[in-house]
Amino acid sequence: MPVATLLPFTATPNRKSASPTSFRLTEKFILLLVFSAFITLCFGAIFFLPDSSKLLSGVFFHSSAVETNTRTAVPRPPDPDRQQLAGPKRPKDSTPSSSPDTAPSMMKHAWDSYRRYAWGSNELRPVSKQGHSSNLFGDIKGATIVDALDTLYIMEMFEEFDAATDWVEKNLDFNVNAEVSVFEVNIRFVGGLLSAYYLSGKEVFRRKAVELGEKLLPAFKTPTGIPWALLNLKSGIGRNWPWASGGSSILAEYGTLHLEFMHLSKLSGNPDFAQKVMNIRKVLNRLDKPQGLYPNYLNPNSGQWGQHHVSVGGLGDSFYEYLLKAWLMSDKTDEEGKKMYYEALQAIETNLMRKSSSGLTYIAEWKGGLLEHKMGHLTCFAGGMIALGADGAPSDKTGHQMEQAAEIARTCHESYARTALKLGPEAFRFDGGVEAIATRQNEKYFILRPEVIETYMYMWRFTHDPKYREWGWEAIQALEQHCKVEGGYSGIRDVYASTPNHDDVQQSFYLAETLKYLYLLFSDDDHLPFDHWVFNTEAHPLPVIKKDKTDRPNEVE
Repeated sequence: MPVATLLPFTATPNRKSASPTSFRLTEKFILLLVFSAFITLCFGAIFFLPDSSKLLSGVFFHSSAVETNTRTAVPRPPDPDRQQLAGPKRPKDSTPSSSPDTAPSMMKHAWDSYRRYAWGSNELRPVSKQGHSSNLFGDIKGATIVDALDTLYIMEMFEEFDAATDWVEKNLDFNVNAEVSVFEVNIRFVGGLLSAYYLSGKEVFRRKAVELGEKLLPAFKTPTGIPWALLNLKSGIGRNWPWASGGSSILAEYGTLHLEFMHLSKLSGNPDFAQKVMNIRKVLNRLDKPQGLYPNYLNPNSGQWGQHHVSVGGLGDSFYEYLLKAWLMSDKTDEEGKKMYYEALQAIETNLMRKSSSGLTYIAEWKGGLLEHKMGHLTCFAGGMIALGADGAPSDKTGHQMEQAAEIARTCHESYARTALKLGPEAFRFDGGVEAIATRQNEKYFILRPEVIETYMYMWRFTHDPKYREWGWEAIQALEQHCKVEGGYSGIRDVYASTPNHDDVQQSFYLAETLKYLYLLFSDDDHLPFDHWVFNTEAHPLPVIKKDKTDRPNEVE
C-alpha cells in the first residue's frame, strides 16, 4: 500500500487512535510499512535491473548459468571456482558489438547444421550439406562434437550439450586400425574431453580422455622419446610426415602435448604422461639453439635439428604458447617452462620481429639465417600470447611486451581490413612494395581460423580498449555476410575477390575456437578468468593446478 494513503487516516482528529499511546503505535506501523516498501524496491532492482544475474550470484553464491549442482551430482573439479565460470556474459556498454545473442546464435546455426547434415562425421560440408572427414583423425569420428562440447556448455546450450554427451558415451570409439595425427587428436579430442570434464564434472569425459591418452603413449617409443607425428592406434606403430626434413618431428606438434598430458597424469594417477612431456624438455635443453631460436624440425632418432627453419606460425607456433601456459597452469611454479618461454621470446624479438616502412610490426620467418618477410594467420595468435605473458616478464619489460602485443594485433587487423571481404588471408607479406597483403594465390584463402580474434580477446581483457571489440564486431559482420550459408559456415578460397567462392568445409575449430573467442571477447572478465583457467591451443579451457597447502608445486603422483 502506498505511504500517502496512510496520511489522511492517521491525521483524522476524531478517531480513538488519536490518544498519545495509540498514535505512537500507528507511527511505528507507518515506519514498518515504509521500510517494507524500501526492501521491496531493492529486491525489485536486483531482479529486474541490467546485470541482475551478477548481483544474484553475489547475494546467493549460486550460479544458475552453469547449473553445476543441478546438472550433475559429481563434485566440482579441484581449483577452478565454478561460480567464476558463470555470471553475466554481456558487456555493459551499448555499442552495436554488444548484441547479447550474436555468438550463441552463430554457434546455434553452425551446430544445428552439423547435427542435421553431418551428425557423427568429423566435420560438415555446409554447401553440399554432407559430412566431411580429414585423414588427420584416421577412423575416429565426431571431431566437431568433441571440439564443440565446452563451447556449448559455456554458452549455456545445455540441450545441445546433453545430445553431444550422449553421442560421446555411446559412439566415441578409439579402437580403430588407422593412423592419426598425434598432435591434432591430442589438442581436439583429448583437450576437448578434458575441458568438458572440468566444466561439467561428467565422468564419461574423464574416462574417454584417459583412454585416448593411453593409446597415444606408443608415439613416444623413439630413441630420444621425441614422439612420432603419426600413430596407428591399433598397432602402436608410428612414423613422421615424409615431407618433414628427412623424417623429422615437428616443433609445434611434439611441443604441444604438455598441458593435456600433465592433466592426464593428474586425473589418472599415471605418471607416464607427465614424464613423457618433461623428457621432451630435457632433449631440447641439451641442444644448442641457433641465435637462441628453436628450429621447426628435430630428428627423433638422432636427437639433432633438421633444417634450420624457424617460424612462430605454422610448424612452430604452439610450442612457444605451451611454454608460457605450462608455467601459468602450474600456478607459476614451473620455472623451467617460464625461463624457456622468455628466453625464446627475446630471441624472436631480436631475430624475427621487424617493422614495415609504414610502421606495422610483424614476425618474419627464418630460414638458415635469412628472413622471409611473411607472416601467417597462424602467427597472429602471438599478440594474445605476448599480452598473456607480459605480466610475468621482468618489470622493465612488461610495458614493452604489451606494446608489442598491441602492435601485432594492429598488423593482423590490417591484414583483414586490406581485403575485399574483410577477412584475413592465410599468409601476408611485407616485400615488393606491399604490406600485410597476400601476393600468392595459395595464400589468399580463409578457413574460419581463430587466431586474430583470439588476440583481440586477450587484448580486450588486458586493456579494455574498445577498438578490440569493434574489430571483433567487424569480423562477425564479415563472417555473417560472406561465410554463412544455409547449411552452416564455410571457408573462402580468395578473400580479395569481391564475391566469395566457398571451400565447402566447416572446420571443427570454428566451433571450438573462433566462436568461443568471439563470445568471450564480448563477455565480462570474470567469465573463465585467466587466474583459474588456461586455454589449450584449441581453446579448450583447463584449470590451473594449484599449489598445495605447503606452497610447494603439486606433484603428479
